[in-house]
Amino acid sequence: MSEGTPVQPPRVQVVAGNPNEEELAALFAVVSEAYVREAEEAIADDVRPSAWSRTQRPLRRPLRRDIPWGRFAG
Repeated sequence: MSEGTPVQPPRVQVVAGNPNEEELAALFAVVSEAYVREAEEAIADDVRPSAWSRTQRPLRRPLRRDIPWGRFAG
C-alpha cells in the first residue's frame, strides 16, 4: 500500500449463530485493529528480474546414466 492510500477495514459476515451488538463490536474492534496493524507492517519488495536473468536458459536436465550412448555403450 502506498502512503496516501487509506486502509479499509475488512468486511465481516456472520454466517452462523446470533451474536449480540456487544459481541459484534468486540469482534470488529479486534479484527480491524489486527488487519490495520498487519497492513501497515506488510512490505512487499518490488522484485524485477534483471536483463541478465531474463536471457538465461534454464539448467539442463541431468544425464540419464541408465541409457547407454556413444562408443561407451560397451
